[in-house]
Amino acid sequence: MAYLSEKEHAIVSQAVANAEENTSGEIVTVLADRSDGYTDVALWWAIGVSFTAMSVLAAFPDFFLSLIDGFRGGWTSDWTQGEFVTLVLLVGLVKFLAMLAIQLWQPLKFRMIPSPVTAQRVREEAVRHFKVGAEGRTHGRTGILLYLSMREHRAEIVADDAIARLVHAEIWGEAMVDMLAHVSRGRIAEGLAAGVEDVGKVLAEQFPRGDHDENELPDRLIEV
Repeated sequence: MAYLSEKEHAIVSQAVANAEENTSGEIVTVLADRSDGYTDVALWWAIGVSFTAMSVLAAFPDFFLSLIDGFRGGWTSDWTQGEFVTLVLLVGLVKFLAMLAIQLWQPLKFRMIPSPVTAQRVREEAVRHFKVGAEGRTHGRTGILLYLSMREHRAEIVADDAIARLVHAEIWGEAMVDMLAHVSRGRIAEGLAAGVEDVGKVLAEQFPRGDHDENELPDRLIEV
């Protein structure tokens, strides 16, 4: 799924080029639809709901069996142990499949994912992109990645060794705030550009551009 037009891509790329005019640091931007499929989370929800339904039915059999008899016109019948076990398993299966089906609606699925899980998965994916696209690929190990994951509404900044030694992670807070302030209003390109500008200012202070500095990493936005 493409979030940005060519014009919006150009806004981000130009922001990167402008930011790198005053620093030897290299900025990489990545825009992702999502950081994970979260299939395991969906399965755990389905298992949990299924187990709960079966447990409640097993704990209060008379109540639920009387309801079933009521739907059958009030005719009561004696349930054998085998029939009751079959009923419990059937209810569990229906609940399991229903819970999986409900989570096919992506907005609901992502709301049901615990925040610590999304935070961890987004961070892991950001680090993965950093290792592939920026880590150790600059002369002074001054690469930095801005990663934005749309479905999770989360962003990450991952810096190479030389930057991480001099700039504490908390320093990037302003860049994150400025970026997400725009993104939350649907201005994704402007948000990324604002984040890049803030990062560029920090890098310019710690890693000023040298006379023979070269552009070692592409300025373009990577959309995945």
